[in-house]
Amino acid sequence: MIYSNFNKKELLNEKERLIQKLEIYKRQGLKLDMSRGKPSGAQLDISMPLLQQKLDYKSNGVDYRNYGLSMGIPEIRNLIAELLGVKFEEVMVLDGSSLNIMFDTVARAMLFGAYKGAKPWSRQKVKFICCVPGYDRHFAICEVFGIEMINVAMTETGPDMDEVERLVSSDESIKGIWCVPKFSNPDGIVYSDETVKRFAALKPKADDFRIFWDNAYCVHELYEPVTLLNIFDECRMRGSEDMVYEFVSTSKITFSGAGVSAFITSERNMEYAKSIIKYQTIGPNKINQFMHYCYLPTVEAIREHMKEEAAIIRPKFEVLINRLNEVKKDGLVKFTEPKGGYFVSIYVLDCCAKRVVELCGEAGVKLTGAGATYPYGKDPCDSNIRLAPTLPPIEEIETVADILCVCIRLASVEKFLSE
Repeated sequence: MIYSNFNKKELLNEKERLIQKLEIYKRQGLKLDMSRGKPSGAQLDISMPLLQQKLDYKSNGVDYRNYGLSMGIPEIRNLIAELLGVKFEEVMVLDGSSLNIMFDTVARAMLFGAYKGAKPWSRQKVKFICCVPGYDRHFAICEVFGIEMINVAMTETGPDMDEVERLVSSDESIKGIWCVPKFSNPDGIVYSDETVKRFAALKPKADDFRIFWDNAYCVHELYEPVTLLNIFDECRMRGSEDMVYEFVSTSKITFSGAGVSAFITSERNMEYAKSIIKYQTIGPNKINQFMHYCYLPTVEAIREHMKEEAAIIRPKFEVLINRLNEVKKDGLVKFTEPKGGYFVSIYVLDCCAKRVVELCGEAGVKLTGAGATYPYGKDPCDSNIRLAPTLPPIEEIETVADILCVCIRLASVEKFLSE
């Protein structure tokens, strides 16, 4: 139904029909949640054998139950280095949350500077480029530290690099950019080779500018393997490897917040980080690191494990996308079909996203708040909504998708009636 072709009477009749349909769902007293990208219980169950291993926690003469090894155990450092195509010396393995590492990395720069002898960010005007739509927790880190955020739009190949290059080369107060380069949160975009090369070739005005490369979905394909160009290889060719901080974790591989995470950066950056982190901790949870290594000891084992995860997630994405396609053909929503990651990002008609989320809430469906994918919670078009289909069972996804489509149609009709 192309609502733009409807006359007022037809729009009013359609509005009444949709309201009646929504009332049926409201009377069911539903409490459905598709607001956060959490693994489902079935996904978490796959990793339960990890906790049932009987292991000898002594390796190469080191007792992993004791203090020490502030960089993490060598076995898993080697594994992550192989997985990401970086050097062993560039990998520090820590505890369960990469968000924690990202927060600490910003905090170190705020307190002590981005490198030895650098002026602390807290004594400078600091701005970050934020690729939008993007990850709300990145934006929250900036807010808590009082960092000004500058929006740069995402394209089908990654951020608008013309704008990124213009900004970083002209403004010394721009100290960082947040990136989710593979299956971006929320659009599911994979940065093109050209985009990665242009990142590596940036010429920032600030010598303490850093790329925060949050590679959260590096092995999270839904279908066939998808390759992301190695930014460290590109930087090494240009002598710019100090510019990149990379972050990964197993939070969406094994157990959320109870796995391992890693900080990857140049050897020079790593030596500086270690000089400060040594006062923060004597060492990470090496027992958990060793358990993870023994359960997933090779890159191939990780990829096979993720195929099992994908088999659970993929049908949920397909149900949601198939329902949304029914509304898309009527011109009421746009989206790209992600090939991996945890989200489906939709764009409804301008000025309708908040209303869609509100209507869904009235019907018992909790979605991520409209505007959450933009700094300060302000989507200038009020059009983007991030959908997270991984947690609910597929039967609930079907119901959520049906309600969502009704709400998109109703909000759209209301918009046309108001014009």
